[in-house]
Amino acid sequence: MQKTVVLNVVGLTPSLLCQHTPFLSRWAASGKVASVESVLPAVTCSAQATYLTGKLPNEHGIVANGWYFRDECEIKFWRQSNKLIQAPKVWDMAKALNPDFTCANLFWWYNMYSSVDYAVTPRPMYPADGRKIPDIYTQPAKWRSQLQIDLGQFPLFNFWGPNTSIKSTQWIANSAKWSEEDSNPTLTLIYLPHLDYCLQKFGTDVNKIAKDLQEIDAVCADLIEFYENRGAQVIVLSEYGITDVSQPVHLNRILREKGLLAVKEELGRELLDPGASKAFAVADHQIAHVYVNDPFYIPKVRSLLEETPGVAYVLDDSQKSAYHLDHSRSGELVAIANPNSWFTYYYWLDDNRAPDFARTVDIHRKPGYDPVELFVDPQIKLPKLKIAAKLLKKQLGFRYLMDVIPLDASLVKGSHGCIPTNPENGPLFITKQNHLLSSSIQAIDVCQLILNHLTVGTPSLQVSQK
Repeated sequence: MQKTVVLNVVGLTPSLLCQHTPFLSRWAASGKVASVESVLPAVTCSAQATYLTGKLPNEHGIVANGWYFRDECEIKFWRQSNKLIQAPKVWDMAKALNPDFTCANLFWWYNMYSSVDYAVTPRPMYPADGRKIPDIYTQPAKWRSQLQIDLGQFPLFNFWGPNTSIKSTQWIANSAKWSEEDSNPTLTLIYLPHLDYCLQKFGTDVNKIAKDLQEIDAVCADLIEFYENRGAQVIVLSEYGITDVSQPVHLNRILREKGLLAVKEELGRELLDPGASKAFAVADHQIAHVYVNDPFYIPKVRSLLEETPGVAYVLDDSQKSAYHLDHSRSGELVAIANPNSWFTYYYWLDDNRAPDFARTVDIHRKPGYDPVELFVDPQIKLPKLKIAAKLLKKQLGFRYLMDVIPLDASLVKGSHGCIPTNPENGPLFITKQNHLLSSSIQAIDVCQLILNHLTVGTPSLQVSQK
């Protein structure tokens, strides 16, 4: 098999490719660039699962970054077990073709307990004293200590939150080179998330993201030159494009005001109680799975959603199949936002009653995705001093709450999830194997295209393209 490396440069689009990315622009010009028709929803977990399986969400089951687990009456985001993907992955297919094939997965999601040979993914430690300590999960297990001895502790707080920076993406890139030199896998999958952060904070204003584009360009240049010098062919792709937004939509507040959403009080604050609610929305960027526990209320909920400014359309059971979202994990209704809108998870009507985790970076406790975690509350006076004081408490072993995140959804300027109207603002696929690629492909084609790169010249593996 032909050694292949896939760089997943999150948020990179044809329209951004020639903006402050001199290396990637030159490299792409020597190969071929194709636009990728996004899967719905165009979010991390759904897009990656589609790329890795060649199946759509109604087949692989990843209908969003998180969903309502009906049997537990709990909303869960960012789970990590690979068992949640209900279809064979590209590495399983390649191994069936050649038993000597090996695969390294660096930070693509659902990267725990999979059948890859080598895996590295974030997995913080949560001691009983309330601390969150950066750490990783690896396969083989011995890599966990070896990697962090050689590369330093994984910079978790640069991976997500208001302190995001190129450091986390650079660490992932370094771990890929480390795994290459250690084990020489046939296929290496590398997740490079840096652009995701600045694009959600600032939108597509090139003047505000020029430095970030230059930084990711430098990381890609280093990786591509490293792997090409080792005889590997490189694919550059992205999961989705991020578009400018100006209208946050609070679906859960609307449902609550109509008596459909239930909360419970704990220590003077309100927690969403999904099991007791007639209906609630699990917000995920520009898509929301709306779960209706009592079918009697489905028409009422649908009418409310359709009347809400910022909602483009609503799918029910008769329409979800057309968008490949007819899966048991999906909501009874699925709301899709207008291109300039996005959905918050907010359900409280008074900020003083918001749960304590609302003002923190807490991706697992929040019942929905929260891009406001990328910001420090602008109303905090001397925020660096406040953060330093809290970090001192941490170092002294005291419990602390890093409550520095605002509750102002208008700060977010970029989002994704719905299918872009212009391919220039959507995901892309770049390769120097020009003969394998047409000018436009579907998301389900990516899996087969990776296999075709691994088995260049095998007629039986040519992908069916548009």
